[in-house]
Amino acid sequence: MYKDSSILVTGGTGSWGIELIRQLLTLDPKEIIIYSRNENSQVELRRKMEDSRLRFFIGDIRDKEAMITASAGVDFIFHLAALKHVPVCEENPVESIKTNIIGTQNVIDAAIENNVKKVIYVSTDKAADPANTYGMTKALGEKLIIHANRKKSGTQFTCVRGGNVLGSSGSVLPLFKKQIKELGEVHLTDKRMVRYFISPQEAIVQLLKVGEVSHGGEIFIMNMDAFRIIDLAEILIKHSKRKDVNIVEIGARPGEKLEEVLVAESEKASTFIFDEDLLVTFPHGEVTSSYPLLFESETPLLEKDEIEHMLKEAGFI
Repeated sequence: MYKDSSILVTGGTGSWGIELIRQLLTLDPKEIIIYSRNENSQVELRRKMEDSRLRFFIGDIRDKEAMITASAGVDFIFHLAALKHVPVCEENPVESIKTNIIGTQNVIDAAIENNVKKVIYVSTDKAADPANTYGMTKALGEKLIIHANRKKSGTQFTCVRGGNVLGSSGSVLPLFKKQIKELGEVHLTDKRMVRYFISPQEAIVQLLKVGEVSHGGEIFIMNMDAFRIIDLAEILIKHSKRKDVNIVEIGARPGEKLEEVLVAESEKASTFIFDEDLLVTFPHGEVTSSYPLLFESETPLLEKDEIEHMLKEAGFI
């Protein structure tokens, strides 16, 4: 599907974007357009990945005209750009709306105008039963993407909902490692916190799969592992070889849940098991009987040895 195609990646210099580009380059695309607003990040990525198939486009998804220009002649758009940090979005709700909602609509309009074949929108588990500004804006982004399939165009729009990607920029894993090294302590918001995690490599494998199998109008959900954040902290402390590291509980941030969910209560009746790695829900009720209905019990948490194995496999310890 991706061979000899033109692919645009919004937010292409972020953690997801860089791994996506790495894997796409192995699939023989004609070109990959890396669309982001950070000049320095583009310069650094250009130095790391010297490949004639890469094109760099400075632009913001808030700028509809720039999006239209960047997506001319494009076959597929992977829409990754977003304001994603919960505290930042809580403190800047209007900016979050401009990027995560209006920016997503600009991607939709640009895709339709340029007859893009398919748009794959990367969402978050925080969009399921959202409790904070980030989750709410991403949930509305999902709504816009799904609704775009009702427009009379040849473009298919689909969503991929994931949890936390190990080692992504600003995320808990690199933060904890930095705190251990520089402070000799780890700051936990709440020792009861549970989160879903996936390695960057596996997240992109699933994202590319969705690009191939989707028909438009679905929300695919990565069937991810969950574990306690305190277990992650203790494993990182163990591998740091430091004996003097303390775990300090600092209190939950505004909008934080103790436990996220992958599937909202309102979605369970229309959510199915696509395969061992993906669930799929049909927001407009286009239920496909060939998929088994999801039977969701309480999420089993990974034990410490399983978390350790995951971190080793992903190269973080």
